[in-house]
Amino acid sequence: MKHKIIIAGLIISGFLTSCQEYADDFLDAPAQSTLDEKALFSNAGLAKGAIDGIKQSFAETDSYRGRLLAYQGLNSDVEWFLNSSTPGVKTDLVVYDTKAGNTEMNKAVNVWAKMYEGIERANLCIRGIRAYGNPSPGNEMGQLLGEALTLRAVYYADLIRNWGDVPARFEPVTNSTIYIPKTSRDIIYKQLIADLGEASTLVAWPNETAATATVEYVNKAFVKGLRARLAMMASGYQQYPDGVRRSTDPDLSVEKMYKLALDECRLVIQSGTAHLDNSFEGLWKKYNQDYIIAGGESLWEIPFINTRGRMLYTFAVKHDTKDQFQIMTDSNGGSAGPLPFVYYDYDKADTRRDVTCVPYKWGKAVDNVAKQELTDLQVWYFGKYRYEWMSRIPSAPSDDGVNKIYMRYAEVLLIAAEAANEIEGATAAAPYLKEIRSRAFAAADRPVKVENYVNALTGKVDMMNAIINEYQYEFTGEMERKFALIRWNLLKTKLDEAKVKMADLKTRSGNYSDVPKTLYYKYKADNISLDIYGLNRGETADPGAGYTSKGWEKLEDIKITSLYKEGNNPDKRQFWPIWQVFIEGSNGMLKNDWVFGN
Repeated sequence: MKHKIIIAGLIISGFLTSCQEYADDFLDAPAQSTLDEKALFSNAGLAKGAIDGIKQSFAETDSYRGRLLAYQGLNSDVEWFLNSSTPGVKTDLVVYDTKAGNTEMNKAVNVWAKMYEGIERANLCIRGIRAYGNPSPGNEMGQLLGEALTLRAVYYADLIRNWGDVPARFEPVTNSTIYIPKTSRDIIYKQLIADLGEASTLVAWPNETAATATVEYVNKAFVKGLRARLAMMASGYQQYPDGVRRSTDPDLSVEKMYKLALDECRLVIQSGTAHLDNSFEGLWKKYNQDYIIAGGESLWEIPFINTRGRMLYTFAVKHDTKDQFQIMTDSNGGSAGPLPFVYYDYDKADTRRDVTCVPYKWGKAVDNVAKQELTDLQVWYFGKYRYEWMSRIPSAPSDDGVNKIYMRYAEVLLIAAEAANEIEGATAAAPYLKEIRSRAFAAADRPVKVENYVNALTGKVDMMNAIINEYQYEFTGEMERKFALIRWNLLKTKLDEAKVKMADLKTRSGNYSDVPKTLYYKYKADNISLDIYGLNRGETADPGAGYTSKGWEKLEDIKITSLYKEGNNPDKRQFWPIWQVFIEGSNGMLKNDWVFGN
């Protein structure tokens, strides 16, 4: 039939035209736009090309690449947009003051549209493989169906956590379903959890087959981990039109969802197919070097080719100009960073601290060579993203090609700890928390920092507070914290605590009374890297000749108060509104059905 020919053409030729470079990385199948659906999805090679094309929607202009990943998850109690105190449409997206007409997002070709484009492609693939591919566990078509179900779940998971209730499309669009209203996210959660349950029976474990050899393709460990994450989200607190609460759907109860999450995490842990990297710094060095071999800590990544993707361009330690590490635009990196107190919340011996929080930038290059330069107390950068750790020099105008880690094994351990604590108690949670902390501390520190620390957590409340803190230490800079705060019903509480912490840091009072007010620095033997004294608590003595001093006190009130817009309640603004262009184009079906007020 004609519609089948059109569908096949859209799946293949449409994938190849709008983002050719990205498509080249994934689509090995020929562009046969005259194929009908049966021919396409009864051939594993052609079907794989269509499945891979679902991922293209992540990378297109104004999609994940330059919009969703640049803003989602900001501002939290540990991460912020560094220009939060400067009014503008970008700032509005992160300070809980977003309007439906926001010009950074309110475009017909926008991440919302691209997410539904990816969903539609997934729906076509799912229907086609079910009808013509004979999918089953262990065969190639089964792997492809499992991947399509999972990719669709990724798009929906991100829609829900950024917009709440959204239209649910689990079948390809027809004339009668072009315009549909929003669906309760509870219904969508249940569908996704069921889909991922099916997908987990179809896809292989990491490195079990050639199809799961890299983290750019879906594997069983990721599917189960994502299912656990969604179970925690579905049963957690979130904003509904009638207020912040847990779901009232009995299928999404804490009892059921926490057990599901714990069971899935334990299966991943017991499989032995994923593990923490031996070194936290080593993990992030490999990430910046495009290490994508499956079976380690990264479970799945949104894939970008070398000339597509803006993870470093957006979040890396700032570079003022082109230099020895990158030849992109004159200034890039450093759009967001840790809040000023985060460095001081870490234990001094925690190896994650200096990887995560960087107090310098790379200054103006002289003869193509830049040096590190100290920032101010109120400006820190995410050290997980560093051009200087790359194994290649990016040359695209504004794209570095580094993937987005969508889920790490560390999260599986922390979900297991949280769910076990709730269901079985602190003792059951302890081994998972110990595993996370053991990687963070040197062997000599583990008896005190790991064993004694965790063993002292004797009750559910103490253990839960430790897990909340561990999320901060482990994931700052990955923009996952905000969504965890929402499901814990701690968003505004923790944002307000962060403001108090910054005020105390500014005045060197409370828990920050021993933070030095002066730093001392000199250059190391390479004449580009800083040797800094005075960052650690209590380091107040002048280190002597050869060092230059710098005041470490600048923390403006306007920065402190800009974490969220004064007068607004973040708990009433947990989600972005649906953009006006989609409201107007919905034939009256879509609306923002709660007031984005105070």
